[in-house]
Amino acid sequence: MADSWASSQATRASMRSNRRRDTRPELLVRKSLHSMGYGYRVDFAPLADQRRLKADIVFPGARVAVFIDGCFWHGCPKHYRPSRTNAEFWRSKVEGNKVRDARSDDTLRAARWTVLRFWEHDDPDGVARYIARTVDDHRLYRR
Repeated sequence: MADSWASSQATRASMRSNRRRDTRPELLVRKSLHSMGYGYRVDFAPLADQRRLKADIVFPGARVAVFIDGCFWHGCPKHYRPSRTNAEFWRSKVEGNKVRDARSDDTLRAARWTVLRFWEHDDPDGVARYIARTVDDHRLYRR
């Protein structure tokens, strides 16, 4: 484990088990959207030339990209608590995620996409209703 970023084998196992997609908050929002009759793409790259830039939920026709950010990984101002173990690594990791998120938002907006970001603690049904209104507005606007 000498080359590992983790402070312990248990930490490494825990962090490796975190999902990149299909997290509980994402699934709850998707379930709500589906029950309202909305179709969407999951873990999808909105821009063909930016394959690494993937949004959690995408509405290609309306050009709406949705991200549901984890409080720890993206530095939620309400819930983020810095790690006490390997603190500098995690501070740098979270700050890098914030910079990448801002860059992704800028890239999508420059390509005329609407970007919606929510926190994992946001009410899934409220998030789904907001997304639905935004998608509907963009579909009407594009006609």
